[in-house]
Amino acid sequence: MTRDVAVLSDAEAVAETVAQRFLARMAAAQERGETPDVALTGGTVARLVHRQIAAHAHEHPIDWTRITFWFGDERFVAADSPDRNELQARADFLDAVGATRVNAIPSTAEASGVSDAADRYSAQLRSEGSGEFDLVMLGMGPDGHVASLFPGHPQLDDHDHIAVGLTDSPKPPPERVSLTFDALNRARAVWFLVTGAEKAEATQRAWAFDGSVAETPARGISGPSVTWFVDEAAAGDQR
Repeated sequence: MTRDVAVLSDAEAVAETVAQRFLARMAAAQERGETPDVALTGGTVARLVHRQIAAHAHEHPIDWTRITFWFGDERFVAADSPDRNELQARADFLDAVGATRVNAIPSTAEASGVSDAADRYSAQLRSEGSGEFDLVMLGMGPDGHVASLFPGHPQLDDHDHIAVGLTDSPKPPPERVSLTFDALNRARAVWFLVTGAEKAEATQRAWAFDGSVAETPARGISGPSVTWFVDEAAAGDQR
C-alpha cells in the first residue's frame, strides 16, 4: 500500500482539489475505454466535493452514463429520507450530470431489515459490479470510523460478506448498512476526505506507525493506493 497526504488550507480547498482530481480521473479512465465503478461517501465534506464536481463537470469530456456509482454505506431509513446518502448525492451532483448507473443500498421500503438490505446489496455488487472499484471515497469520524464500521464493533472482523448491517450505530440513526473492509479494499484507489479540528486526534491515530483497527477503523483501509485529502485543522500538528 502507498499512502499520500495532501494538506489543504480548509474544507473548501479540499473539495475543490478532490473534485478536480475526480473529474480528471474519470476522464482518463474513459479515454482508456473503461467504465469505472466508484463508491461514494456521505457527510459534509463529501457534499462540498459533490457540488464542486457538478460545478465543473462541463469542463471535462465525461460520459456520465458510463460510470457506475455505488455507496460505501447508507442509513437504513425510508427511501425519501433526507438522511440518505443516495438522495444527498443525487441532489448535489448525480442528477445534475445525468448519471444513470446509480446503485443505491435498499431502503426500509425495499428490505425487511438491515441484514436483508445488506444481502440484497451484496448480491447486486456480485451481479452488476466489476469486481473492483476504480475509486472509493471515504470520510472519517472523530472516533476514527469509516463508512459505518465503528470502533469495537464486530463488523470490523467480518471477512465473509461484501456488505453488513448493524443495528447499534453509536451515531444516529442506529440502523445502517456498510461495505466491509474486504469490499472497500478491492479498489485501485481510496481517497479519504477529512476536515475539521475534531478529526485531528483520529487522524494522528490513523497515520501512526502502531495502533489497532479496533480502536481506529480507518487503519483497516489497505488498498494499493490510499490518498488522504485533509485540511490544516484535521492534520493538526502533523502538517
